[in-house]
Amino acid sequence: MATKTIARPRTPVSPADPDQDPTDLLETTLAQLEALMWTCHGEDIDWRTGDGPRQLANLHWLAADLTRRAVEFFQLSMRARRNAPETGR
Repeated sequence: MATKTIARPRTPVSPADPDQDPTDLLETTLAQLEALMWTCHGEDIDWRTGDGPRQLANLHWLAADLTRRAVEFFQLSMRARRNAPETGR
């Protein structure tokens, strides 16, 4: 398998940055997806050596990212609910 030659760190980027480069967003998402798919190899995964620690860090990153998105969606939902007209039920 070919190795990655792009010298970008695989760390989370600020979600508040509206001018975020689409390539960085794609790379971030692909790193998270790779970590998630990597866990599908079964019970022989060594989380302490090789690619294990990096993939585990990416899984934690994915969980944090999904949590952040869920909070944002909840806040949007509550805002929309407050602004919705009463239905009279």
